[in-house]
Amino acid sequence: MRQMKLGLFFAPGGHHLAAWRHPDAYPDGFNVSTYVSMAQMAERGCFDMLFVADVYSITPKGKRADTFRFEPLTLLSALSMMTRNIGLVATATTSFNEPYNVARKFSSLDHISNGRAGWNIVTSSSATEALNFGLDEHLPHAERYRRAHEFVQVVRGLWDSFDDDGVVIDKQNGVFFDPSKLHMLNHAGEFFKVRGPLTLPRSPQGQPVLVQAGSSEVGKNLAAEVAEVVFTIQRDLNESQAFCADVKARAAKFGRDPQHVLIMPGVMPIVGRTRQEAQDKYELLQSLIHPEAGLMGLSRTLGTDLTGVDVNGPLPDIDAAKLTQSRAVGILEAARRDNLTVRQVYEKLLVSKGHRQIFGTAVDIADTLQEWFEAGGADGYNIMPASTPGGLADFVDLVVPELQRRGVFRYAYKGGMLRDHLGLPRPPNRYV
Repeated sequence: MRQMKLGLFFAPGGHHLAAWRHPDAYPDGFNVSTYVSMAQMAERGCFDMLFVADVYSITPKGKRADTFRFEPLTLLSALSMMTRNIGLVATATTSFNEPYNVARKFSSLDHISNGRAGWNIVTSSSATEALNFGLDEHLPHAERYRRAHEFVQVVRGLWDSFDDDGVVIDKQNGVFFDPSKLHMLNHAGEFFKVRGPLTLPRSPQGQPVLVQAGSSEVGKNLAAEVAEVVFTIQRDLNESQAFCADVKARAAKFGRDPQHVLIMPGVMPIVGRTRQEAQDKYELLQSLIHPEAGLMGLSRTLGTDLTGVDVNGPLPDIDAAKLTQSRAVGILEAARRDNLTVRQVYEKLLVSKGHRQIFGTAVDIADTLQEWFEAGGADGYNIMPASTPGGLADFVDLVVPELQRRGVFRYAYKGGMLRDHLGLPRPPNRYV
């Protein structure tokens, strides 16, 4: 029987805009014990993976928002020592990295974790990140994605530097690796010139799992060509069904098996033992939203400074054609369609970073997750607890058992690698 996949999207205090202000929230994003506790809780719930996003800048005026984050690969290497089964997925941008470094880091994590690594491929959206890498502005959108395509090609080529049995370590005959099973990449393209080989043997999974987050046309094309897991923002079942069908059809045109492209929309659940309890939890979080934090978050998402605007009035004119993030386009379109005020936009949409919010009992939450799953609107979900640790504990202790009882989610891990959890094949080495 087909079973849904579950990822935990890490956020120290939670994903609600005001989560860090919750009385029971973890106090910061730079305490490793916070992440260890969440990772072990998610593993207790048999989650397929945990996911760490990343940005390379913070807003200097962002005093009302939680902004501190560890470097993801460093964090996940530490967590690999404190967990046994759960997959470890991190973001690494193709805009402000070099392919060789990314290939080496994720291969290292796959070895360290015994085959649990995944790379979330992004092109970065914040213009302020460019300022930390010697650039005055971000690369043009189309150029970012051309670079991303080539970047991924180089990384995957480096991951195949050795055949699976290329490193023999024959002490008796003094042979460490078989030169006939070593492959030089010798890549020369528009953006990169990389000789290779990688300084590691092929990793336990063959290659770490490739994840992609983005719903624009170019994002969907990248996902269809290379991604094995796709994180996306979907708030409507019909639209999510269309998105799934579209990406899988594109994957088939690339000669890929559509069943090996898993679509996992983000979901922010608020779970109560009664519907009223769930509503009370939601209203508490809403009461903690500071207007300045709402405006700052909305400004960053829409790429427009909204400082000083009337929060009870409509959004100012913003050219949707100039927005490069599918999240921003979706928020702007919803605001215009529903005639929302600025306050309503950040209270209804931004609080969950544009993702779908679901409230209610464990049965209510399981009902809607199962509905989308069985209707072809999702292969699983990237769970975004509104607040942590409470919101994650509620999902693990209340919703997961309900999904297990229905037969749509596992009771135990089978196999120790992330590809085992996700039902993904081991990629063959291109040189064999």
